[in-house]
Amino acid sequence: MRSSLTLEFGPLVKARFVERPNRFVVQCKLEHSEEMVTAHLADPGRLKELLVPGALLYLRRAQSKTRKTKWSVILVQAQGSVLVSLQSTLVNHLAAVALQEKAVAALAQWDLVRAEFAHGNSRFDFLLASAKGEKLLLEVKSCTLVNEGMAMFPDAVTARGARHLKELAQHQSGGIYRGAVMFVVQRSDAQAFRPAAHIDPHFAEALSIASRSGVQVLAYNCRVDETGITWGQKLPVHLG
Repeated sequence: MRSSLTLEFGPLVKARFVERPNRFVVQCKLEHSEEMVTAHLADPGRLKELLVPGALLYLRRAQSKTRKTKWSVILVQAQGSVLVSLQSTLVNHLAAVALQEKAVAALAQWDLVRAEFAHGNSRFDFLLASAKGEKLLLEVKSCTLVNEGMAMFPDAVTARGARHLKELAQHQSGGIYRGAVMFVVQRSDAQAFRPAAHIDPHFAEALSIASRSGVQVLAYNCRVDETGITWGQKLPVHLG
């Protein structure tokens, strides 16, 4: 029986990665026919540790007959046969389910009010509220980079991500809204999380400042197989 915290992928086919002409497109060869196809990639990250020549991909056929790319990249197999979800927006759907099911213990006292909440000059992933009338702004970040059990974010410089953290810290200090950021690792081999300061020191500094300002920093991994992705376990967060 599938968990209520599982999002299913549907039928997938195997392919081998060939090249990535741009951030949102990959060229790959279907395993069953050796046909070269173009597939949409929903994860704009650098992904250089995952998208290596010959890497095993799992594709899903696009439902829209008018879309230029007939396939979407759903999974890639990393070293050690670990499957990694490459759908960056999927974590918001999974996080919404986890919040509704009270599967995030640190946020269990908060109820999900709205997704894509616009406030000021920004749009936050979720607005939550407590029974006491308090409000919390939550940002969710998709993470795919793992090295020796350590999940890291980002895998490329993200000025937008640092800006979100600074705004969460400002709201937290302002007293009207609480703030939280949650990193969702779309693979099962992560045992802890830390910011990738060697890739983006500005983001790492912004995360440390936000944490000191009272913004909650959470991280969870996921269980991923060929059929779906399931909300996993809370990970220790290391900001030092």
